[in-house]
Amino acid sequence: MEQVNLQKIRNIGIMAHIDAGKTTVSERILFYTGKRHKLGEVHEGNAVMDWMEQEQERGITITSAATSVPWNDYTINLIDTPGHVDFTVEVERSLRVLDGAVALFCAKGGVEPQSETVWRQAEKYRVPRIAFVNKMDIKGADFYKVVESIKTKLGAHPLPITLPIGREEEFTGVIDLIYNNAIKYQDDLGRNVEVCEIPDEYKQVAKNARSAILEACVDYDESLMERFFEGDDFTATEIISILRKATVDMKVVPVLCGSAYRNKGVQKLLDTVVDLLPSPADVPPMKGEWNGKELLRESNDKAPTAGLAFKIMVDPFLGKLVYFRVYSGVVKKGSTLLNSTKEKKERIGRILKMHANASTDIDSAYAGDIVVLAGLKDTTTGDTICDPNNPIILEKMVFPDPVIRVAIEPKTKLGQEKMGIGLSKLAEEDPTFRTYSDKDTGQTIIAGMGELHLEIIVDRLLREYKVEANVGKPQVSYRETIKREARGEGKFIRQSGGKGQYGHVVLVISPKDPGTGFEFIDETVGGTVPKEYVKPVEEGVKEAARAGIIAGYELVDFKVRLIDGSYHEVDSSEMAFRIAGSMGLKDAVSRAGATILEPVMAVEVTAPDDYLGDVLGTLNSRRGQIKTIEDKSGVKAVEADVPLSEMFGYATNLRSATQGRGNYTMQLGCYLEVPKSEFERITGTKR
Repeated sequence: MEQVNLQKIRNIGIMAHIDAGKTTVSERILFYTGKRHKLGEVHEGNAVMDWMEQEQERGITITSAATSVPWNDYTINLIDTPGHVDFTVEVERSLRVLDGAVALFCAKGGVEPQSETVWRQAEKYRVPRIAFVNKMDIKGADFYKVVESIKTKLGAHPLPITLPIGREEEFTGVIDLIYNNAIKYQDDLGRNVEVCEIPDEYKQVAKNARSAILEACVDYDESLMERFFEGDDFTATEIISILRKATVDMKVVPVLCGSAYRNKGVQKLLDTVVDLLPSPADVPPMKGEWNGKELLRESNDKAPTAGLAFKIMVDPFLGKLVYFRVYSGVVKKGSTLLNSTKEKKERIGRILKMHANASTDIDSAYAGDIVVLAGLKDTTTGDTICDPNNPIILEKMVFPDPVIRVAIEPKTKLGQEKMGIGLSKLAEEDPTFRTYSDKDTGQTIIAGMGELHLEIIVDRLLREYKVEANVGKPQVSYRETIKREARGEGKFIRQSGGKGQYGHVVLVISPKDPGTGFEFIDETVGGTVPKEYVKPVEEGVKEAARAGIIAGYELVDFKVRLIDGSYHEVDSSEMAFRIAGSMGLKDAVSRAGATILEPVMAVEVTAPDDYLGDVLGTLNSRRGQIKTIEDKSGVKAVEADVPLSEMFGYATNLRSATQGRGNYTMQLGCYLEVPKSEFERITGTKR
C-alpha cells in the first residue's frame, strides 16, 4: 500500500442510538466519495455496510463494518457501529482504536438511552467527537431541542456550526456559520448545490450562532480576545484552525445538521471530519508497559512497530481475520511479529484493506492504518502485536460480563461436534459471548448481552455452521455477594494408610464496594501456613467463588484475609490446601449474610400519551421502579429500572398494551439485591 501522509488520515467511527441513521450516513459517504455508484438503502436490504444476512433481514447493524474512502486528498478510514445495546461491544472495541467519532442524533428523538452509553464509551477512551443531527426532514424534527439535550443530558459543550433552513418537509438546506453562507440542495441526490447568501429571515439567528462560535474560539485562545472586542471578524481558516484544536482537546463538540436519507448535509459532514477531527499525528502517544515499566509509542513509521487487535472475524474462505490498528512502525507481509500479550510469535500471512466484507491485498501497513491481518494463529481481541525486539503491551480493553444465558443442544447427534466448533469460533469473534458446559447437568450453555444477541448467535450457527439447535428458556446471570464480615475455617484431612492429606486454614471475609471484584491478602505470621501453600489457598477460594455458595452463581465483590492455619510436615500438599481454602470460604459465607444480586435494566418506553396508564401498568407488574416521565415530540417517554428476569417477553406485552405503537430500549443499569420472595424462589429455601 502506498504510504500516506499521517496528517491526511482520519480514523473515525459513526456511533448513535439504534435507528438514528448510522448506516444510511455511511452509505451516503460511500456514494459521495465515489466508493459506490449506487445508493444503498437499509430498508431495501442492500446497504454495503450491513453485509450480514441477519442485518439485511432485520434492518439493523449487528457487527461493526470498516471501509476506507478518499475525500479531498484525505483518506478516511470509517467504521459503522451498531446502535443496539446487545452489540455494545462492537462500539467499545471500535472506539478503542479510533481517533475521532461522529455522534449521530435523530432530530426528533434527540439524546436517547444508547446515545448516552456510546457517549460515555467515547469519554472513556478520550475520543474527540463532532455531532450530526440527522433526519431533519421527519415530522417533529427540532434541531435546537437536540442541541440543548446534548448540553443537559451529556454534559457536553455543543457548538452549532451549521443551522437548518426549514424543517420537516420544508427542510431545504443548511446555513454554514464558518463560511457565513447558505447551502441549498437543488436535486434529490444532493449533488446540485447552490451556495448563496443567508436568507433574510435567518440572518439574525445566524449572526447570534456565529458569535457563539467566535466566543468559543476566544475562550480557547485568549490571544484573540483583543480582536474580538474590537469587533474584528475572523477568517474561516482561522476559525477552523482554532475549532480543530478545541475539538481535539474535547473542549467543544461542533454540531451539524442534515438528512442523510434525503441526501442533504453529508458532504459538509465530510468536510468537517477532515477539518476538525484529529489525524493519528494529533492524538497523544499510545501508553503501554513491559515488565512493569511504562512505555510510549509515537504515531510514526520510524518508531518500533506496535498495534492492537481489536476484532476477530472467521471468514469461510479466508479463515481467521484479525482487525488491526497500527499505532507505530510498519507491518509488512511475511514478517514475524510478537504477540506480547500471549508472548508468542506470529507470522503475518496477508494484509488486507477492508471494504465491508470485501477486501484488497496490500504489502505493507503504516502507522495510523486500520487493516486486517490473515494467518495469525494465537491472537484474540485486545492483544498487542509488536516488534519482537521492542516488546510492549498496550492498554487493554475491558468487556462487560454476559447478563443472560440459555441452554442449547443440537437437534441431531451428528451436530454435536459441529456445534462445538461453531460456538468456539463465535466466542473467539465476540468477547461478550461465552459458552461452557454446566457441570451439574452436562448441558451446553451460551451466555450473552440480551435475547437478540443470543438469537443472532443461534441464527449464525444454523447459517454459517449448518447446525440446527434447540434453545432453552433464557436464564438470568444472577450473582452472589455478602453483607457483613465473617470468619470461617476449612480443615481437610484424609488418612487412608500411607501418605495422607492435610490442609487447615482460617479465613476472614468482608464485603467490598459493588464492581470492585475479589481481593486476597495473606496475613499469616510465624509460618502457620507455609508460603508455598498460600497460592493454592487463594486458588481454592476463587474456584469456590466461581461455582457459587448458596445458589450456584458466582460470588463477587469480597475480600478474603488468610489469618491462620496449620500444616503437617508429611501429609500437607497443594491439593489439600486448595480444598481447605474452598471449605473455609463456604464456612465463612454461611455466616456472612450471603445474598443474591440480580441485573437491573435501565428501560426507556416511548408511547403516545393515550397509552401512558397502560405502559405504567406493564412496568409496575414487572417490579419496575418508575424514575421519570417526559414529553418527547408528542409521545411520553418513561424511564424505569426493571429487573432483567421480568423483561422476557416484554416486547409482546408492550405491543398489545399500546396497539403496536409503543417501543422500548434497555441496557444494563446495575446489580441490586433481590427481594426476599425472589431469594426464596431462586434458592428454594426459606429466609
